Amino acid sequence: MTRRGLILFAALGLAWGIPYLFIKVAVAELDPGMLVLARSAIAAALLLPLAIFRHEIGPVLRRWRPMLVYTVVEIVIPWGFLSTAEQHLPSSTAGLLLAAVPLAGVAVAFAIGRPPRLSGQNWWGIGVGMLGVAALVGLDLGGSDLTSVGEMALVVVGYALGPAILSRWMPDVPGVGIVAVSLAGAAIAYIPIVVLTGSWPAVWPSAPVTIAIAVLAVVCSALAFLLMVGLIAEIGPVKATTITYVNPAVAILAGAVVLGERITVWAIVGFALVLAGSWLVTRRR
Repeated sequence: MTRRGLILFAALGLAWGIPYLFIKVAVAELDPGMLVLARSAIAAALLLPLAIFRHEIGPVLRRWRPMLVYTVVEIVIPWGFLSTAEQHLPSSTAGLLLAAVPLAGVAVAFAIGRPPRLSGQNWWGIGVGMLGVAALVGLDLGGSDLTSVGEMALVVVGYALGPAILSRWMPDVPGVGIVAVSLAGAAIAYIPIVVLTGSWPAVWPSAPVTIAIAVLAVVCSALAFLLMVGLIAEIGPVKATTITYVNPAVAILAGAVVLGERITVWAIVGFALVLAGSWLVTRRR
């Protein structure tokens, strides 16, 4: 990997590893729906001018049906459930559970009629990854907060389904346009949710929450996507997926250092098993 590739990889690993920390900070004062609205609206406002300048909005809107489905399964539902789950789960646990996305990707591929050709080591990876998730849920969490774990399961499925939709129905659509339109669509979808639930804050959020929203929108959403585009151009899409193995480690360290979250032995064991399983599942001969 080139020096530029290493810098992009490290920056993206950080940008996609810290959202769980800042979500945890933000939901202490904000309703999850309001948080998603603020995050998606600010990120969309940053990316839409770039997408318009690059003439990428038109091609995206011409594929509005798969684009609508992608927006719902990749942002609208996952971001809402993720923010809700983090009201009860440690931020590090949320990051660890999302390391199972490559495992869910295999099931999604079968569901949409594009089953991958799995080798023996791929099947071993599925088994090892499932053991890791079981260790996190049953031993690290002690089986508690199963509702939040179920919400995280939906987030995992959504994050696995989104790229599959792009790969099958929108492989030739510009990336910046996709993200800009999907973020704008998510913001529009959450406006009536916030209005109907009365989630608009009565007072301006505190400084830590305001900073958390800004970081989530600017760094973890808008900037992170641009970094991903640059990383794929530098090292290719296959090697870029290995960023999945870095994000949970960043989430664990951020939760422990900033929030004082406890790192248990079973969290480490589950983390190792999930990552090993994900690596085996995505590995090709």
